[in-house]
Amino acid sequence: MAEPPLPTFRYHPDPVASGSFERSPGRCPYCGLERTYVYIGPVYAIEEPDPPCPACIADGSFAARFDAEFTDPDPLDGLDADIIDEITRRTPGFSGWQQEQWMLHCGDAAAFIGPVGFDELQDHPQALASLRSQEGSDDWLPALSRDGSPTGYLFRCRHCGTELADWDVG
Repeated sequence: MAEPPLPTFRYHPDPVASGSFERSPGRCPYCGLERTYVYIGPVYAIEEPDPPCPACIADGSFAARFDAEFTDPDPLDGLDADIIDEITRRTPGFSGWQQEQWMLHCGDAAAFIGPVGFDELQDHPQALASLRSQEGSDDWLPALSRDGSPTGYLFRCRHCGTELADWDVG
């Protein structure tokens, strides 16, 4: 049997590579569909529900059922309400050490590419330069680790392609 295709998330184009979905075949407890992946990122809700399948995130049914969000809306302040809703309620979030910051560019939210360390940032000079411009970066920048602390988070503008990065520490 062929794997069901993943929904398309325009603000998080590869949630498997970024680590927000992991392989977990089975039946989704919410929509009843057979799934290949399950969401393992943050869920902000009153209840602690079982992880949803990608389809329940994409169609918004999980967020509606639990009044849940996958991303903090505060960094998105000023964007169109439909964009904020899409990112917070119909796009997989990502896990950080502290409060995640979704990056903005060209009047829109950027696409989350994934966590990065200093070594991975060598292939993304724009993002690396944006981090180098921060005060004290000589102290923490070389220590960035994709899987440890501190961690970088790579984004790409959906309009002009500019790469951006943020970081945090556990």
